[in-house]
Amino acid sequence: MTTTAPPSPAAVARKAASGASLDLRRRPRRLRRSAAIRDMVRETRLSPDAFVYPLFVCEGEGVRREVPSMPGVCQLSVDRAVAETSAAARDGVRSVLLFGLPHNEDKDEVGSPADDPDAPVQAAVRAIKQEMPDMLVVTDVCLCEYTSHGHCGIVDGDEIVNDATVERLARTAVSHAEAGADVVAPSDMMDGRVGAIREALDAARFEDVAIMTYAAKYCSAYYGPFRDAADSTPAFGDRRTHQMDPANAEEALREVALDLEEGADIVMVKPALHYLDVIARVKEEFGYPTAAYHVSGEYAMLKAAARNGWLDEERAMREVLTSIVRAGADIVITYYAREASRMLR
Repeated sequence: MTTTAPPSPAAVARKAASGASLDLRRRPRRLRRSAAIRDMVRETRLSPDAFVYPLFVCEGEGVRREVPSMPGVCQLSVDRAVAETSAAARDGVRSVLLFGLPHNEDKDEVGSPADDPDAPVQAAVRAIKQEMPDMLVVTDVCLCEYTSHGHCGIVDGDEIVNDATVERLARTAVSHAEAGADVVAPSDMMDGRVGAIREALDAARFEDVAIMTYAAKYCSAYYGPFRDAADSTPAFGDRRTHQMDPANAEEALREVALDLEEGADIVMVKPALHYLDVIARVKEEFGYPTAAYHVSGEYAMLKAAARNGWLDEERAMREVLTSIVRAGADIVITYYAREASRMLR
């Protein structure tokens, strides 16, 4: 059966200019006429099931300190983190991602607090799992929040030492699994860390703990508010030697391939909004569960614009999250998780 090609825009314009009646059988606007029909034919659908809610867990009790550069985001003691997780669950959120904030005086050159069984992340995992066994708990595995110099690994002079860092990351991941984490998420971008973590987890009989790797993590300008929240700004230098160059996309595919070969279960692209092309290519190339991190700077931009009355925050939030899912992300890590879930419900 043959079909007739639709008239070109130029032909339509000529016919309209001549006064002749238009004979258009194809009218895309038919499917835009009402909310019901728009909803019925929508290609990309958001769901609270896809959202992961990041939480910053600090020492102390009864602590809830808002991060000035991230309106609505707070540093939380373990008890408050449990309360926040419970509130998020009532909104429909089913997953949280925990970052740990030890006391500054406990930090050292090698990030010793990272695998302390009583550190904030490990304590929060136990407390959340005791209160909400069905909540999926993901833990960030990195040393930047735990080192006195703020870098993601052990430093020798001005250089981050890859293999020694990987060894500590593996111990940290096991300590999170021992506390009850369902998923560990190495964010350091050291070479070989996924394989080392998988081997360490399996040796400790945590074969069921999944790895969500920050596979393509770019050296981005959009992490500034996060570093305020996590107190992880490097004391010297930057992270260009291990995080990816924002100009590179083929390299991202190579990084993802390496992490999958080493045993990653979920791969992540970070940031999300400014790397939609990378998300799309990763999903198309590998077909694995793909996460995207809608990072602190991307969140803070929307918050600032909304507070100035420059845009409708709810509409902008929906559009941004939809674009990330439309690009190919199955999982969206976002500080908007609670607000978005309430909106969808």
